[in-house]
Amino acid sequence: MSADVVSDVTDVAGKPAGHLGSDYADLSRRVKAAGLLQRRPGYYAVKITGTVALLASGWLVFVLLGSTWWQLLTAAFLGVMFTQLAFLGHDVGHKQVFRTRRGADSFGLLAGNLGLGLSNGWWLDKHNRHHAHPNDLARDPDVRAGALVFDPSQVGGRGRLARALTSGQAYLFFPMLLLEGLHLHVSSVRALRSAAVRTAWLEGALLLAHLAAYVTVLALVLPLGQALAFAAVQQAVFGFYMGASFAPNHKGMPMEGADDGWDYLRRQVLTSRNIKGGPVVDYLLGGLNYQIEHHLFPSLPRPSLRRVQPLVRTFCAERGVLYVECSVGESYREAVRHLHAVGRDA
Repeated sequence: MSADVVSDVTDVAGKPAGHLGSDYADLSRRVKAAGLLQRRPGYYAVKITGTVALLASGWLVFVLLGSTWWQLLTAAFLGVMFTQLAFLGHDVGHKQVFRTRRGADSFGLLAGNLGLGLSNGWWLDKHNRHHAHPNDLARDPDVRAGALVFDPSQVGGRGRLARALTSGQAYLFFPMLLLEGLHLHVSSVRALRSAAVRTAWLEGALLLAHLAAYVTVLALVLPLGQALAFAAVQQAVFGFYMGASFAPNHKGMPMEGADDGWDYLRRQVLTSRNIKGGPVVDYLLGGLNYQIEHHLFPSLPRPSLRRVQPLVRTFCAERGVLYVECSVGESYREAVRHLHAVGRDA
């Protein structure tokens, strides 16, 4: 991992006396003084309009092409656009776009449940718990043992087949991402019975409407074989793109232990990894490449993340907090290397 070690302090958490209680407050004042916390309604108006237009154009091309195996290219395009719509749902869920909770919830239900077939309430609950305690084995749902295991302590108690899969999880990681879309849909349906989904009847009805519309359109345009292939490709691209966008941000970064005693700033910075790149990377990763800044200021609009990054990096240098930034390739290598190291213990 290429890391920018911002201080000669030997403790990467950088805990100089007199700073722990006020570091985040100091940083927040600097960001606010720089005028970076304001909403960007113009940006999001263009972004939402453009994304919806591209998504609609993909379905229009689908209808116009009719029965042909070239539809698999349309399926791949729609998989990409589903993910771009999910990025917007992510921004809205963090209150980057709308001032009111009603506006954010309405967009989340329309884009998430109806547009993508994913439960907005389930995702918000899960993602908020991740933000509160990133890489915390006890409280972060994103590092809970499942198909993948993120810490040696999670290996014990798994059956023989599960251990065999865990031992090869580094090699299975990217192929498994092809099933992430299906996993998200199944998890959304299961979550309708949980307390995390406050309006289960509404969310369930919208999920059913999404499924009915999706199946009906495919059935009207394509024969069965092509329809199944279309759905498989579209969902595989969607799942792979989603998983590959979120995976490099925390995997392989430090896990917070019970005795670490990190404050809010260190908890967010030390467990997160930024991805280097320009506007193309910003678009492809939906702003998630500024993971440190996003975790520090979740409601900060996506276009402001690039502007706040130098300020955050300088602040971490002053406080002796390790600030990690690497290329896309390096981030995946670190994530896979971590999965391999854990898998060896299985």
